[in-house]
Amino acid sequence: MAVERTLSIIKPDATKRNLTGKIVAKFEEAGLRVVASKRIHLTAAQAGAFYAEHKERGFYGELVAYMASEPVVVQVLEGEGAILKNREVMGATDPAAAAAGTIRKEFALSKGENSVHGSDSEAAAAREIAFFFSGLELVG
Repeated sequence: MAVERTLSIIKPDATKRNLTGKIVAKFEEAGLRVVASKRIHLTAAQAGAFYAEHKERGFYGELVAYMASEPVVVQVLEGEGAILKNREVMGATDPAAAAAGTIRKEFALSKGENSVHGSDSEAAAAREIAFFFSGLELVG
C-alpha cells in the first residue's frame, strides 16, 4: 500500500469540548502521522467554499453555519493507505452506526455534530489539503 496524505478536520463540537489531543492520539495510534496542523476559525464564506460541492443539498446551510460556529483544527495526516485508514479511525458518519473504538462512536454528539471530517478519495484529499495548506506548510 502506498504512503498517502489526507485532510482531517477536528470539527467545532470536538474543539469546543477540548477533545483535540484525544482525537489526534487516535490517529497516531493507528499509524498516521500529523505532517501539518493549525487551529483556525472559518468564516461562513470559507466554510461555504470548502463545502461548495454540497451547495444544492438540504443540509448545506446548516453545515456551513456549524463549521463557522467555533474553531476547527485542520491537519494533514500521512501514512500507508492514509485515506482509508483515516476513514476507518473516524467511523461511520452516524455515531449510532459507528464501530466501537472509533472517534465518532466515542466523541460525536450526533450525525451532524460528528467531531471529524476526512477526505474520501485521493482527488478530494489533494483538493482539500490545497484549500488549507501551502506546500511550505507540509513537513514530511
